[in-house]
Parts: sequence; C-alpha cells; structure tokens
Amino acid sequence: MSLSDWLSRLERLHFKAIDMGLERIRAVAVALGLFTNPPFVFTVAGTNGKGSTVAILDQLLRRGGYRTGCYTSPHLVHFNERVCINGQCCNDAELIAAFEAVEAARSGISLTYFEFTTLAAIWLFQRRDLDAWVLEVGLGGRLDAVNLWDPDVAVVTSIALDHQAWLGDTRSAIGLEKIGIGRGGRPLVLGEPDVPEAVRQQARTMGCQILALGQDFNFQSDAESWHCQLRAGDGQRTELRNLPRPELYLQNAVTALQALALSPFQLDRDTLERGLNLATLPGRRQLLHRDPDLMLDVGHNPHAADALARHLRAAGYQRVNCVLGMLSDKDVINTVMPLLDVVDRWYPVALATDRALAPAGLQRTLLELGACSDAPAPAAHRAVKRLLAEVHSGELVLVFGSFYTVADVIQYGDLEPAKG
Repeated sequence: MSLSDWLSRLERLHFKAIDMGLERIRAVAVALGLFTNPPFVFTVAGTNGKGSTVAILDQLLRRGGYRTGCYTSPHLVHFNERVCINGQCCNDAELIAAFEAVEAARSGISLTYFEFTTLAAIWLFQRRDLDAWVLEVGLGGRLDAVNLWDPDVAVVTSIALDHQAWLGDTRSAIGLEKIGIGRGGRPLVLGEPDVPEAVRQQARTMGCQILALGQDFNFQSDAESWHCQLRAGDGQRTELRNLPRPELYLQNAVTALQALALSPFQLDRDTLERGLNLATLPGRRQLLHRDPDLMLDVGHNPHAADALARHLRAAGYQRVNCVLGMLSDKDVINTVMPLLDVVDRWYPVALATDRALAPAGLQRTLLELGACSDAPAPAAHRAVKRLLAEVHSGELVLVFGSFYTVADVIQYGDLEPAKG
C-alpha cells in the first residue's frame, strides 16, 4: 500500500478517533521492543506553545551537533512532517516500513490513528543512533500515547481551556491531565506563569522537581533583544543576556532553554544564537508574504487568540484583515473576542473537513459580536489571493482559526515565504 492508503486505513482501524488510555498501545509497544535503551527524552505538553517549544528544542540540539528524533502533531500538509530525524522528515518508504512493523506486532489489538502512528515514529527512532527524542503530546498528557516513554525532562507550556470534552472544563482539571507526563524525581518545567494551586500540589505529590516560569526561571525583553534567567539541574542560576529574538513567542523560547539547561547537552553561546535565529515553525505567526504582509497562525482557542492580539497591537499595522476558518467544536465566540479591537474586517471561509463550522454560521457569529464581516468565501486561499491584490502597504492579511485554514493557504496559495 502507498502511504496515503495506509493513512486512510488507520483512520478506520479503531471504532472511535480518540480513545484515551495506555493499555492497548503498551501491549503493542512491548511486542515491538520499544522500551529498550531509549536516549534522553524531552516530552512536551500544553494547550498552546507545544509545537514552538519542540521546534526550538530540536533546532538548538541539532545546531549543537546532537542527533534528534522529533515527533509532532498534527501536520499541516503532509503526514511526513510529524516524524523527523535530524531535521529531515521521514520519507514514505520509511513510514510504510514502520507501519508494517506495527501491523505485524499488534496481533489484532485495536489502535487509534494516533496510537498507531506514535508506535511507528518510535520504531523509526529506535533504529537510528540518536542522542535525544523530542516528543509532543497529542492530547492532554497523562493518557496520551507518548506518555508511555518516561521523559527525562517533562515540559508543560501552558494551561488553558481547550478539548474540554476529554480533559475537563476547568484549568485545574486540564492542568492535572497535562502534568501527568511528569515523573517522580525528574524535572517538570512549567512554562505557564499562572499554574492552578491544585496542579502545583499534585506535581509535588508526584515527587516532580518543579521549575516554574516566574519563580525558577524568567525572561525580560526590549526592542532589540531579550534576557533570561535559568536554573540548572544542580540548582545553580545562569543568566543569558542580549539574546537574538526568535520568530516564535519568547515564553516558549525560555521554556525550551530551561528544559535544555536540565539536560546533559552543552551548547556554547554561538550555537544558542544560531539556533534561536533559525527556529521557526510553519503556521505560528509565520510571515509568508510582505508588503502587504500575510501572516499565518494556527491558533484556535481563546488563549492563542489573546497572545496573537497582543502581538498585533505591538506590530502597529494600519489595518488588519482576518481570513477566519474554524472547527465546529471550538469556542468561536471567546476565540474571536480578543481580536475584535485589532481586526478591521473579517473574511469567514469554508474548510475541507466535516468538522468545519459553516462559513455562514461563522459570519452570523461575527455580525452578532459587532464585527465587520465580508461575505463567506469557499476557501482560505481564494480569500487570501483576492485580498493580497486589494489591500495596501502597511496592512496585514491574517489567516487564523485552525490548522485546516492555514494548511489550505500553504497548499494552494502559490506563495513563497517572506524574505527578511
């Protein structure tokens, strides 16, 4: 079968898309021998910022000459994006071989799409001589497939409301699920500055070595650079000054640096600077076109929207035009509200998934909130092409609301990444 055939099959393999728990996948992992001699493991959970933190960690390690396996989700355009070794996406043949190995080992055990693909990723990593695995949690943490492997450093980037149907409807409940990746006696890096007390208490009960943003590590920034204070594994404090500003949020950058400070991997100053300069992630405040600017952001919940709104206010665009597509199970109203005073006009679009909120319904919600909304468009890339031909220098075309919205522009927009 082709990779596409395999992925279609995996979508139908289990009776429901999300089936949280580790018993089934653990049995197959044991059969595959996937717990034998893992390298140093970073596991990253969080409502937002997981992908950026993983990208920075992976980039810094590779700049330092270390060999990495990086597992992320979801992908934007090609599934291969999820499984990368030393910065290169695994090719179709490699992934198919891994799927065949998992299929042969599962002996009739039913696996979800994510469970099956996680096993395939680890199978590929184990067959390479790697120094570190950087694993991104798919959903939650405690019952997520990647939590089968004990992290040497666990990271929780943020705690906010999303996926409430599976994780709970309070920040405390969600946070308790996310810190489930922590292990007693090992570091748990909390990049969330406002951790609910119940979550802190549970982490202490678990025996985790807690390092929290604002207490154990922190950062400050100015227009040109930023500075951070970190704590090493022996408790010693380190200060890094005049660091280059990465394209990703500084909160995620300092969280990645703190995780790295707790590892055996040593990076000199020049390597840190080069890694921060090179760390990017498609769809995270990604500028794909300039003058007028086109920005892609996969944010899809209130926490992500609030961070983006702060960034746009500081950027000072003359006018912001937002191409918006969202899934029907997301909190549309509270996601849109932080951006209402930043966006001048909204352009609701259809998405290529059954989970999408119809653009007519999205437009209705925008109008009810008092926003200025254009007529719905059949696809994000069509709305973007029209806007880029109409808007002026100093304006921004923002694509926001879902991985699907951003992926449509990347896949069909025929645009080259911005230079400079």
